[in-house]
Amino acid sequence: MIILLTGESGCGKTTLCARVVAAFNARGADVAGVLTLPRFANGEKIGMDAEDVRTGARVALAERAARGAGTADLKWKFDDAALARGAQMLRAAPPCDLLVVDELGPLELLHGAGWIDALDILRAGNYRAALVVVRPSLIENFRARVNLGLQVVTLTAANREEAFNQIVATLNSQNSANSRK
Repeated sequence: MIILLTGESGCGKTTLCARVVAAFNARGADVAGVLTLPRFANGEKIGMDAEDVRTGARVALAERAARGAGTADLKWKFDDAALARGAQMLRAAPPCDLLVVDELGPLELLHGAGWIDALDILRAGNYRAALVVVRPSLIENFRARVNLGLQVVTLTAANREEAFNQIVATLNSQNSANSRK
């Protein structure tokens, strides 16, 4: 089971993922993968860090780039060593109860770079459930590459608590079903 978490930029996808991670860690579940945490200065997002969900280790992943100067013409300049470290975090994640991939974006789904290995990891299915962040404009691209059962949860500023409860309930029922097999 893959829960695909989507929503517009800034709606709280990473915050929701971190809440799910904390909830399942508190229950003793083996939660692994990567979170992409924003860095802010003066209320503006200036960078991103990759955090290993299992260990808490962090690495500076990207910095805001001048227009047209980012990796693959994106608005972020990604650090190649940090991308490699994030990919290593993802490869080391399975087997696990919950695999978290925050996020698969244009770098992966349009340019075939970044954490593209996550697609193979997801298809391999060596986890009980997965929570994957994908932007709304990239959902069909993701579906075409990962032809598995998906439950799409669209996050908005108005439904954060409802979305959290829905994801936790789905993951709980998935884990219960898997433990009976």
